[in-house]
Amino acid sequence: MLGRLKSLLGGSSSGVAGGNSSHLNGRPLPPEQSRRSNGLDQFFNAIRDRPGLNLLDFSGANQSNVSYITSMGHRLSSEDFVRSLELAFGQHDLLENQTNPQMMDQFLQENLGFPYDSFDGALVWDSLQFLSPHLLQITIDRLFDTLKPDSQLLAFFHADEKLKEIPIFNYRIADQKNLLLQPRGWANCGQFFNNRAIEKLFHRYKSVKFFLTRDNLREIIVRR
Repeated sequence: MLGRLKSLLGGSSSGVAGGNSSHLNGRPLPPEQSRRSNGLDQFFNAIRDRPGLNLLDFSGANQSNVSYITSMGHRLSSEDFVRSLELAFGQHDLLENQTNPQMMDQFLQENLGFPYDSFDGALVWDSLQFLSPHLLQITIDRLFDTLKPDSQLLAFFHADEKLKEIPIFNYRIADQKNLLLQPRGWANCGQFFNNRAIEKLFHRYKSVKFFLTRDNLREIIVRR
């Protein structure tokens, strides 16, 4: 298992947490916001009666997520995936240097070098949209390998194709259906994701389910 990513409360602490994220042109941070999430609700419904699962969280170690997941009887491994992108490829532009083979190989080894079938579910939030197309597909394939069959992955994608910059949030679990989104910065959008593009990315998985939302943040549940 990775040195920087360890199980919490049944293992040890996570990778890099905290620190400043990308701020583009001095743009002020968006407000903190609460979000009702049907995708999160379905994710937890699927694991509620199956205690002792190993779950992966890409929002970094935080008390809210740790407390909620472990109260359900599960083990949580945490990694601040977006922060790791900043440290690996540059804080001013998350897409910077993502085509560098040496830097990309090191990032994958440090952040996605899990054994096969390590996890029973993954909360990746919106982190995938900050990857270049090539690194994105590799990351999704690595997640496929590290997830057990029939496990679920929750992901968010911005649906507004006109956006050139998107906010970076920390995702904190309030309860089964609600999240607290804490702003941490802005980043350039790697690419636009419509439904067909998302289905193509997850072509190795069994299914992709989309949830209707009232804003431009598309929620999906992917079944491994």
